[in-house]
Amino acid sequence: MKTLLKLEELFLLGLSLFLFSGLDYSWGWYALLFLAPDLSMIGYLRSPRFGSWTYNLIHHKGFAIALYLLGNLLANPALQFAGTLLLGHSSIDRVFGYGLKYPDAFQNTHLGVIGKQNAS
Repeated sequence: MKTLLKLEELFLLGLSLFLFSGLDYSWGWYALLFLAPDLSMIGYLRSPRFGSWTYNLIHHKGFAIALYLLGNLLANPALQFAGTLLLGHSSIDRVFGYGLKYPDAFQNTHLGVIGKQNAS
């Protein structure tokens, strides 16, 4: 099942790249900003609950799709770009096992526990 889910996420990354290819932005921008959504982890400096909230908002695929569709509706390429970037980033995160966070700790995700304590 894990392989099937990872394959699904790779297809969503492909969709993100396909949608981005229709925008008038350089691929360099996509590459440069690809890790920018991880800045949402800064919320963990306040507390695990707040950090999980900020991280989950930015890494939620519904939010990414909503941004893209709103950008499409408003003919706003910047929103479309943000949506494609968030979708692609969230998808590749899930391929590597980084899921949405539970509010108790960064390591507890909807895909399981990440980090050294999961190494055994």
